[in-house]
Amino acid sequence: MIMGSPKWQGTDVPLASASAEAEAASALSVWRLIREDVDCVKSRDPAARNTVEIVLTYPGVHAVIWHRLASRLWRRGIKFPARFLSWLGRFLTNVDIHPGATIGRRFFIDHGACVVIGETAEVGDDVTLYHGVTLGGTSWTAGKRHPTLRDGVLVGAGAKILGPITVGAGCRIGANSVVIEDVPPAMTVVGIPGRVVKPMADRRRVGDGRIDLEHHLMPDPVGEAIVSLLDRIEFLEARLAHLQSERPRGRSATADEAA
Repeated sequence: MIMGSPKWQGTDVPLASASAEAEAASALSVWRLIREDVDCVKSRDPAARNTVEIVLTYPGVHAVIWHRLASRLWRRGIKFPARFLSWLGRFLTNVDIHPGATIGRRFFIDHGACVVIGETAEVGDDVTLYHGVTLGGTSWTAGKRHPTLRDGVLVGAGAKILGPITVGAGCRIGANSVVIEDVPPAMTVVGIPGRVVKPMADRRRVGDGRIDLEHHLMPDPVGEAIVSLLDRIEFLEARLAHLQSERPRGRSATADEAA
């Protein structure tokens, strides 16, 4: 073997060439992910008019692009540059995504402001977050401490999902909800703490595959409970009034019989 010649693997391709091809494939996959992130906006935001406008004016898209690049560095062990790139993305977009977070395909942050995604968070494909969402941790110990969002989850503005819990595929989290327990797939959750209020079968259907943006149709479990209590109180008051009206007649009849 000639000294200085490249090492060969089991194929006829030198190791250096194989590494270069792997780098190219890796870079291509990043750009493919970014292209999907941009394209998915058109089906989830009625205000999106064209690709150029999305790329230039959507801070949520910018934040995802910064994260794709920082995450690639993080997973190759280049930690500090990854954190610096993540900080730069936060500075420019007001969205804080740790480079260690796992983000799936076609991820969209609408309005892109004040969103926080922790280091061990896992986000599936076709997930949509609105402004003010936090995927936060609840422990000082290392390891899994942030939530997992399965495919197709939609999280309303201001919602907080805390701890190493799992939100099942197709779930909807209402605005300003605080979710601290696992959520089964295809459920709607609202309230503090979050409560399951509606399965997917009871939701309004959107025929062309778009997500349902009518958040004002979310049920109010606390309000419904109060209405039920008021109805019960009204029934009991009516029954008590009826009994009180019958009581004097019974006494007078007894007195007449005794006479």
